[in-house]
Amino acid sequence: MSVLPLVFTSGWASGINAYAVVLLLGVFGATGITDEVPESLQRPDVLIVTGVLFACEAVADKIPYVDSVWDTAHTVIRPVSGAVVGALLAGQSGSLPDLAAGAVGGSTALASHCVKAGTRMAINTSPEPFSNVLVSTAEDLGVGGIISFAMFYPEAAAIIAAVLLVLGLILLYFLISRIRRFLRRRAQRREEKQLAAHSGRPPD
Repeated sequence: MSVLPLVFTSGWASGINAYAVVLLLGVFGATGITDEVPESLQRPDVLIVTGVLFACEAVADKIPYVDSVWDTAHTVIRPVSGAVVGALLAGQSGSLPDLAAGAVGGSTALASHCVKAGTRMAINTSPEPFSNVLVSTAEDLGVGGIISFAMFYPEAAAIIAAVLLVLGLILLYFLISRIRRFLRRRAQRREEKQLAAHSGRPPD
């Protein structure tokens, strides 16, 4: 069986929460639920590190503006993680060239990361924090659910991931105006801090 559906699904999920993907795949492999996961992802040190980083993301991802800073810092990390996981899965399966799997996983992760980061910018134009918590929780549950589903029904999970990715890109298109508003507000705050620093008084 081709590992491509699992590579695509893990790539999509990595763009949202790369640490959750590595952690879940490692746990599924270590517990014998699947033999598609390479041993390098099942190592105890890998599981511990990704578990700690997942906990950090679970907190940072629910705080307004902190989530966007976190997303910016992970603009490279998430696509690279998607590419590495895809290549490792392909190497374990042997049904897909590592380079092709890395390209699929990385590009899919980049696309879903852009959807996630853009959506958070749009949400942060609203002053209340509840939408951040709600969206972050939904993302965590979605990643966990679809990766778990992919262990048993990889083709169906890949179809769901593809539909969610397309819907996310469409939503991102309609949120462009709010994203621009967020970027203008952030640039204005940066300018105010610089002016305050030059004038020697704290910003308002």
